[in-house]
Amino acid sequence: MDRELWQTLKASVRRVCRPCKRDNRLRFSHQQVLLMFFWCVWQGKCLAWACDRSHYGSLFRPRRLPSVSQFRRRVAQDDFQALLGRVHAELARAGMSCPLKLIDGKPLLVSPVSKDPDARRGHITGGYGKGYKLHAIVAEDRRVIVWSLTALNAAEQTVAVVMAGHLKPAADAAAALALADSNYDSAPLHKALAPSDHRLLSPLKAQQRVKGGQHHPVTLRQMGPARREAVQVWQDHADLARYVLNRRNRIEGVLSAMTVVFNAGNPPPWVRRLARVRRWIGAVIILHNARVAVQERQARIARETQHRA
Repeated sequence: MDRELWQTLKASVRRVCRPCKRDNRLRFSHQQVLLMFFWCVWQGKCLAWACDRSHYGSLFRPRRLPSVSQFRRRVAQDDFQALLGRVHAELARAGMSCPLKLIDGKPLLVSPVSKDPDARRGHITGGYGKGYKLHAIVAEDRRVIVWSLTALNAAEQTVAVVMAGHLKPAADAAAALALADSNYDSAPLHKALAPSDHRLLSPLKAQQRVKGGQHHPVTLRQMGPARREAVQVWQDHADLARYVLNRRNRIEGVLSAMTVVFNAGNPPPWVRRLARVRRWIGAVIILHNARVAVQERQARIARETQHRA
């Protein structure tokens, strides 16, 4: 599995870097710098660790290695961030349409006494914490297609509105759904999903109801047609809505898999400041999408083998 994952990632990096114009001033190619960065994130190590030849094996062994300062400088450059985005777009299959999207957020905590000026205090399950938050939109095939990293105190609905603008239009508008929990039930998010032909299904917030479980007529007029449809669904087909909403739990499995396999629970001590945490979690997401691609290929081969037998 590890070898196939690395080969999948390496092939994607090679395809992304192939169109790049060669810069003779660079001693080390974009491809090598990208792979070194993925290697140290995958192993859960810092950038300096990747500049030691003894930390490589048969799976990946560059001929030459940059110095620590040179590697850090290359990783922080804008063209490196652009290449990371292209690798993510390829492995996430950003150009393909998927009828079902899952939306959720995951706190990435740092120490309560951390001096990181970008980390913020915010609400988490059971109290308050300090750190960052990963906001993700996951496709039904478990790929993370759109994501954002903010301070922990950022509102999930506000970030989701921005992410909704990056969704591709659904091939079948009648069947395109975005599932989320009650934190995302907001009229702006319903409106933001409408241009991509998606409809949001989430539990309705209790504080927006009046006595008897009905919305006020003025509220209904102001919320927009997309959210009025959701309200009508919960009024007329509550059991069906709850049944469909159970599929949202798949995103919990995706976030759990990223935590267990690639140590995406909390940023390691050497990853601080928003830009560094964003690069780190972006690499983790790319590794996760590569793992999903390998699992799909293995499942397809198993089905073909069984069919031939």
